Amino acid sequence: MNDPITHYQSGAASDSRSQSGTLNRSLSYTNPRPDEGKPPSAATVGRSASYQDVRKEKKTIPNEFELEWVKESDVEAFERALYYDPLKSPSVLSIGADSGTEQISALNDFAPVREKVSRKRKSKKKVKTDAGYPKGFSYTLLRYPLMAFIGLIMAIELTFYLWLRQIVNSWEWLVNWRGKSQTLRHNMQQATTYEEWCQTAEALDKQFKKDEWKEIDAYGYYDYALIHKIVRNLSKYRQSDKPSDALKQKDILYACLKNNFGGIENQKLYSNTFLGTKHLIEDYVEEVTKSITAFSQNSNLSLEERQLAFKLFSKNYGRTALCLSGGATFGYYHLGVVKALFDRRLLPSVITGTSAGGLIAALVCCRTDEELAQVLNPKLSSRITIAYESTWRWMLRYYRTGARFDSVDWFIKGSWFTRGSLTFLEAYERTGRILNISVIPHDPHSPPKLLNYLTAPHCVIATAIIASAAVPGILNPVVLMQKLPGTDELAPYSFGAKWKDGSLRTDIPTQALHTQFNVKYTIVSQVNPHVHLFYYSNQGSPGNPVLHRSGKGWRGGFLASSIEQFLKLDLSKWLKVIRDLELMPRLLNQDWSSVFLQQFGGSVTIIPKSRLSDWPRILTDPDETILAHMIKVGQAQTWPSISMISNRVRIEAAIQRAREHVRDQMRAVKTKRSKANGHLGKGAGFQLRAQHALSREFSDDGGGSSDEAAFLETGNQDARTEEEKELYKAERRQFLAKFSDRRDLMDGKDVMADSSEAERQQEIQKFYQEIDSSDEAEEDDDDVDSLESLDI
Repeated sequence: MNDPITHYQSGAASDSRSQSGTLNRSLSYTNPRPDEGKPPSAATVGRSASYQDVRKEKKTIPNEFELEWVKESDVEAFERALYYDPLKSPSVLSIGADSGTEQISALNDFAPVREKVSRKRKSKKKVKTDAGYPKGFSYTLLRYPLMAFIGLIMAIELTFYLWLRQIVNSWEWLVNWRGKSQTLRHNMQQATTYEEWCQTAEALDKQFKKDEWKEIDAYGYYDYALIHKIVRNLSKYRQSDKPSDALKQKDILYACLKNNFGGIENQKLYSNTFLGTKHLIEDYVEEVTKSITAFSQNSNLSLEERQLAFKLFSKNYGRTALCLSGGATFGYYHLGVVKALFDRRLLPSVITGTSAGGLIAALVCCRTDEELAQVLNPKLSSRITIAYESTWRWMLRYYRTGARFDSVDWFIKGSWFTRGSLTFLEAYERTGRILNISVIPHDPHSPPKLLNYLTAPHCVIATAIIASAAVPGILNPVVLMQKLPGTDELAPYSFGAKWKDGSLRTDIPTQALHTQFNVKYTIVSQVNPHVHLFYYSNQGSPGNPVLHRSGKGWRGGFLASSIEQFLKLDLSKWLKVIRDLELMPRLLNQDWSSVFLQQFGGSVTIIPKSRLSDWPRILTDPDETILAHMIKVGQAQTWPSISMISNRVRIEAAIQRAREHVRDQMRAVKTKRSKANGHLGKGAGFQLRAQHALSREFSDDGGGSSDEAAFLETGNQDARTEEEKELYKAERRQFLAKFSDRRDLMDGKDVMADSSEAERQQEIQKFYQEIDSSDEAEEDDDDVDSLESLDI
């Protein structure tokens, strides 16, 4: 049987190819990154630095732009795999002549080896491939007329939609932005640093009296009474040295460290101001982070109890991921988004990219913080030389191959972004960042795949980013390569199957990220030109509030917002009709319906504003001036969301640091015991650290343990009988119910934003009536609750 990997390795190369060339509360959340000339200290480095080789002596970091990572043998290996034909096996056709080895072959198992056997070959008829389209007289007759009719309706609605958007923008500019507010808005748009932007945003909040709104705790989009109660009790138990208070602190943290607890991650809490949100939420984030750190160092609880607690905290709270969409040349706006998060030390450790976003994600995840600080500037344009060919040359290639660009040339150019032939596992071990690349098989019936160090640890990243950019007509499907175990030799991945652009089906792979890495919060940088035109926040967005009727109105008024929503939903309806009735022809053997009908947003969606002049350059390389503009725009569009992202990432980072602190303590205890017993040899500690990527203890999949029963049983050492244990568990549940999210207890009913303040206050008072009756007894450590036990 012919094995494509074996044949590929032994085959000769094909035709050789030439190689071508601190103002407010939000500022206190994160500190800016140290100056480029000064290396960051151990206390200020991010999570990724915990996986880096930190040494005492200073290391001179070479200039990243001067390094070359192209390896000729890897290029030849990729080219052989790309043009390999299993029907013309190189092991039969060329190995014997090159190596001098006699090849033994026969027509079949029964024919002699050396004797020629002649037989008449029957003429084979060409098998006609079934395209899979529905059949029928009416379908064939009405398909294209119906398609044309729907297309005409969509064209009219799209024209009216764009016209309406321009009317609303003009109305807001003429009515809301006048006088001093217009000057402040201009200063905000011209800000070059986050500090300058914050000064202007704070002045705008005062101009429109948004600072008064921040001081009022009550608001209909989050459970402010519960949040205030959490802050008050956490502060009390954090300052106490009693063992019983340490257990209560653990229970409160377990109750509140949940995704969107009490509604504090609701975008409407950040869409009513230019900077920040309610002071109560900022106090909550501050107190929770302090309590997490204090709990990790609390000696009243054993290391095992703290380890189990932080395992559950991490699983319940989830992780944050940065998702970079596709978008051809528009994808370079991602650099500004990455730089804004990187400068504020808010860059998540889980990063996913598709198509153009995959290139930027690989650039980030293959470099340490010091190396990344060098390349996030306009000089990067000197390395972006993908579309350098003349029009005549690429038109000739398109005529011959059906693609504008050459895959081997892209592999050579992309090797600099991935620092050579790094694999997903090697990049993770080097930087601690988890790179995810979304691809889909060339076979239209196979499901998409998210490549990372768990699903494809030895897959070469350079080939993955090329496959993720293989849009039909732009780049032909390519073969993914992998490193063979124990060597640096490359071989085809997945039996030489070919892959193409993942954004054709899954531009933002949220479900796969949640399954594999427990991601519950996504920061999406969306630059697809056919997507960001339809993002319209009719009630404001983080850092961009609606000024109509003091923030309680609609953009352009309710009538304009309702028409905009109707047109957008109707366009989506017609796209679904075309998809479900299979009216659209499969151009280039690709179903294009999913390009428009998939999820494009996340928990936070950042939409960099493009220019009309960007559209003609959608498949060209940006020069230094254009790239500087793209980075600036990407930063400016990210700054309004910094406060919201910071509140989320700050708690997540505190959990991670505390969990690693407890792990280090556990490891030190185990090492001390092993040395005492003589089981740990010299160098064994380094070997354990080197295996962290594949070890269950250090796994980044976020699965953890779901044994809440074990969590409830901790601390009941004095209980001997089964009745005492059950009574203890019931008391723990009652105490947890006191601080649990009210939406989880009241049949899933949330606080309705359109209800009156009196109704909401009555609802809250009714729910907390029996619980709050025991607040006075808490001072004597006698917690009594009249609620039924909460099933955790």
